[in-house]
Amino acid sequence: MGIAVSEGLEYTDGAANRVYCLGSVLNHVLIHQSIIGLETIKQFELIDDSPDLIIACLGGGSNFGGIALPFVGEVLAKKRKCEFLAAQSESAPNLIKGEYRYDFGDAAGHTPLMMMYTLGHEAEMHPIKSDGLRYHAAAPVISALKHEGIVNAIALPRDEVEVFKAARLFLESEGWLIAGESAHAVKAAIDQAKSAEAKNQQKCILINISGHGFLDIDAYRQVLRLQH
Repeated sequence: MGIAVSEGLEYTDGAANRVYCLGSVLNHVLIHQSIIGLETIKQFELIDDSPDLIIACLGGGSNFGGIALPFVGEVLAKKRKCEFLAAQSESAPNLIKGEYRYDFGDAAGHTPLMMMYTLGHEAEMHPIKSDGLRYHAAAPVISALKHEGIVNAIALPRDEVEVFKAARLFLESEGWLIAGESAHAVKAAIDQAKSAEAKNQQKCILINISGHGFLDIDAYRQVLRLQH
């Protein structure tokens, strides 16, 4: 994604009229995506329930922010109690191992500087099948929430074996083949559910599924070594 941003800016360099606007990571994108969380709040009202924990995958943060921010707003306003967990890959654990500082949003250093948790815009990240999670920094608003201790994060192994096994279990249980990125959230949710069960705790866990896995079938075969 960092390289794509750089290439887009190179394409517009020298144009008479230019507007800087990314389709991911920036705060305005997360606000646009928040329709997901707003609708989810309404859905929980219909069943008279409320999540104790919200989990979504996080590369740059638009997917995670889309589900979490409306709930975060209510937590900050003391209207509800809820925890937030970002599921990342060990390949790019920007919220966990990144530094909270100003950095560029692209690999070539063309964008404005942004305050965020970053591994460094020139960081080399190990290839994974869930490439949407392989980004060097987290969105400024998500980074601020992590810095204030409102958002937590975990990093799942970059070999993705257990992640894709969780996705296979989800397929067998729900009949829905999901993307590898979303599978990180499912794996984290399964682990959290098992932990709560071991402690004899009841916990309502909300997972955000970001996409289908129809184009990831070869990735599933390679990671899980499945036969045709």
